[in-house]
Amino acid sequence: MIRILIFLALFSTQANAQTNPDSILPDNPCHGQTACELDGREYHVKEPDGWDGVSPLPVLLHFHGWARTGAGPVYNGRISGATRRRGVLLIAPTGVNKTWNFRQSGSPDIAFANAALEDAAKRYPIDTSQIYVSGYSYGGLMAWRYACESGDRALAVMSISATLASSGHCDQQPTEFREVYGLRDTVLDFPYGPDGDTTFPVIFWRDQYGCGDATDETDYAITQRRAYTRTTWDCGPNKVTLDIHPGGHLIPRGWIGRQLDELLDRTPTYP
Repeated sequence: MIRILIFLALFSTQANAQTNPDSILPDNPCHGQTACELDGREYHVKEPDGWDGVSPLPVLLHFHGWARTGAGPVYNGRISGATRRRGVLLIAPTGVNKTWNFRQSGSPDIAFANAALEDAAKRYPIDTSQIYVSGYSYGGLMAWRYACESGDRALAVMSISATLASSGHCDQQPTEFREVYGLRDTVLDFPYGPDGDTTFPVIFWRDQYGCGDATDETDYAITQRRAYTRTTWDCGPNKVTLDIHPGGHLIPRGWIGRQLDELLDRTPTYP
């Protein structure tokens, strides 16, 4: 009888771990909706589907939008839905008072984001050669600040519906910068350039990298509901990509997944 009770207890524990992806694992007490606490702050992490627990993981460091927390991205299908299907570890720090300090250089949020990466590396076998950064809205502005102050840690930075008006030179830059913006964005208005120039959102990075004229302009679609015009600048070892669409202030469905597919040299899929 005792053996039966022990077996049932073990079976119940294992079943709960399999059906509840946010159950606390003995060797990793924080993941999913359970925050990792660090230096009086917190971040969230989400493993990819089917991960074997051993293989090194590429990372997407994502900055949430205003008035949100890092808990949101781990269950957002347009964010963690993209990382989980592509073998990418999602790390989502939470901003102080649910916002980000991006307006001035020397932001403490840069240091915390890097501390979160280092702390996560103690829990997961992170592939430090494949770190990508993204952010939406205010988080997109934070991604810009990160790109300029700690961008040498990332292969690519992806900003969604945000452009930070910057000046001067960034000593630490990502290899690649990608931006997506909606022409009808009325939250962070689309930043048209002189004479209605729609390539103006990435003028800063084109100047940083010393880009010349655009090398390609292509129309493409990820879903039937949204099409993009992509403009690309190949700038020596660096690259700038701008995707614009006719919509508003949002994370376009499938956009993060498409970027990760391209950056990871995968055949693009949806979702």
